[in-house]
Amino acid sequence: MIESMIQYMLAGLTSGAIYALVGLGFSIIYNASHVINFAQGEFIVIGGISTVALLAAGVPLPLAIVLATLVTMLVGLALAKFAIQPARDADVVALIIITIGASIFLRGVVQLVFGKDIHSLPAFSGETPLNLMGATLMPQSLWVMGVSSALIVVIAWFFNATLAGKAMLATAYNALAARLMGVNTKWVLLSSFALSALLGAVGGIVVTPITFVSYESGIMLGLKGFSAAVLGGLGNGIGAVAGGLILGIVEALSAGYLSSAYKDAIAFIIILVVLVLRPNGLFGKKGIDRV
Repeated sequence: MIESMIQYMLAGLTSGAIYALVGLGFSIIYNASHVINFAQGEFIVIGGISTVALLAAGVPLPLAIVLATLVTMLVGLALAKFAIQPARDADVVALIIITIGASIFLRGVVQLVFGKDIHSLPAFSGETPLNLMGATLMPQSLWVMGVSSALIVVIAWFFNATLAGKAMLATAYNALAARLMGVNTKWVLLSSFALSALLGAVGGIVVTPITFVSYESGIMLGLKGFSAAVLGGLGNGIGAVAGGLILGIVEALSAGYLSSAYKDAIAFIIILVVLVLRPNGLFGKKGIDRV
């Protein structure tokens, strides 16, 4: 019984770490531009599948990871430059439709270039399972949790200790005031998309040896990441991380003790319940409108 619980918790933390990265990507872009980027899941696919293609072409894995991350960041920059920036004055619904269209477009390009096959990467540290208090843990899961944790720490440092990060925070708090103080908000928009693309790419690379990747993998990952961001409080980075971990653990427990067929539905039902009881998410602040 205890062994099963530990097994489910480890599985939940592994998937939750990826949801946390995706949710953090949503929060970064939302803070910088108030855009909900539904193409975030495609960043995961592009990062993972580009690494697979480069590795198949004979590029060493470390270099393939770097190049795939750069490719994904360029895609993120292109999305911001040619789709989001020209429509900055559009309403929220129009911007959401643009990102959904971008998601469909990117999915089509990936399908055209790489086909409908499912692709995989070799595990970074072999496939010999580790034993942890009776539970089995694959070494790649440690990579997922470790790399995700490191990225989250680096992102926190970036926002709190660098001028670029503080400029992005200032834009999130008050874009007009930030512009008056000399912050280039257009640069902030581009940087937020590049940063969220980096998070998605790295997440996709480390998880591909476990879950594999195909052109349509980003749909559900994007939805789960968005759910994590909303659960924690949209725009709250810490909340997005916590929401991702909570969502991953709930999924794993529901799959283990109920049925894997219902794990996605149960996770989204929990999101709906939380939003009904606390519309701003678990860590979101209540808004006050002054008239």
